[in-house]
Amino acid sequence: MSGILNGINVLDLSRILAGPYTAQMLSDLGANVTKIEAPWGDDTRGWGPPFATDFDGERVAAYFLSCNRGKTILQMNLKEEKERLMELI
Repeated sequence: MSGILNGINVLDLSRILAGPYTAQMLSDLGANVTKIEAPWGDDTRGWGPPFATDFDGERVAAYFLSCNRGKTILQMNLKEEKERLMELI
């Protein structure tokens, strides 16, 4: 996606409400946003109703899909994968 933030990379390590929404707005403005979530998934995947179906056919909260649209999602255990996280920075 192109926009005024095209070429800017953002790591989204946030959870719940303000952080994900802010990163969503950055993505909407063209930033390349990568969301890092725990291996067991983001807590907000189950918030609902309403629920929708994601690209994998999984039932996910519409809130999660909305706040994370346009983001690349990586699952990572930050306690065990510090080097992998540092490569992204």
